[in-house]
Amino acid sequence: MVRAGQPANREDSHVLRFAINHMTVPRIRYDALLDMAAATDCVGVEFRNDLRGALFDGVDPTEVARDAAGRGVRILALAEVKSFNIWSDDKAREAEDLMKIARACGAEAVALIPRNDGGGRGNGERQANLRVALRELGPMLAEHGLIGLVEPLGFEISSLRLKSEAVDAIAAMGHADRFRLVHDTFHHHLAGETDLFPEMTGVVHISGVTDPALSVGEMTDAHRVHVDARDRLGNIEQIGALIRGGYDGPISVEAFATSVHASMDPAGELAGSFDFIRDRIAAKAA
Repeated sequence: MVRAGQPANREDSHVLRFAINHMTVPRIRYDALLDMAAATDCVGVEFRNDLRGALFDGVDPTEVARDAAGRGVRILALAEVKSFNIWSDDKAREAEDLMKIARACGAEAVALIPRNDGGGRGNGERQANLRVALRELGPMLAEHGLIGLVEPLGFEISSLRLKSEAVDAIAAMGHADRFRLVHDTFHHHLAGETDLFPEMTGVVHISGVTDPALSVGEMTDAHRVHVDARDRLGNIEQIGALIRGGYDGPISVEAFATSVHASMDPAGELAGSFDFIRDRIAAKAA
């Protein structure tokens, strides 16, 4: 939670550390993503196992690690363990397999995505399910030297909407040093949550929604584009508040819209959005 007494001008000297989630440019190979990150001065990338085709285009993870290191690009995370908070023996094997790949490719974390189909949302039920999963995942993450990035989803059908519930569960179940939050500006807006937890945040996901006709309840992943002056999600305000609260980590673009995926100049559009965000953050700090 943001605390009082933080310096008012913290943004003024803050260097924004951008990154790229592979979902933003899903049609390019893993090595092209690394090249794009290096060309746009990003600190890292996030790879995903839910895109079309084989993970890393079938390349051995150890080679991916070498390729990333050679470009000076961090592999921030490998996504994802879906419905991680519905724990079972099969889910444990799924998580273990992903962690092994993450360690081999040099990833720093694995993404943990809650159940998002309308089930498991009951008060008491969802908290208990979450704690069971965190209790089991903590030792596994410690063994592999990884961080588990817990990402609340703001959709009404999500079984974990609020970061506050995740923070409470992490504190209660031990291995707190092995878990961090994903602050997703889209999901934060949808959930209507006011509290920020910069000290518990491992990565920030950014995207914009610009369609003026949509209500909040109508916003979906398909509407998520680059952040620009038309953004309705308050990305600049959210980023600024996180910085004032002490967040100093990566800010990763995660755009799902087909219009973004079809871009003929994805690197140029990324760079333009980065410049817009930098300018607005600096202007607010002036």
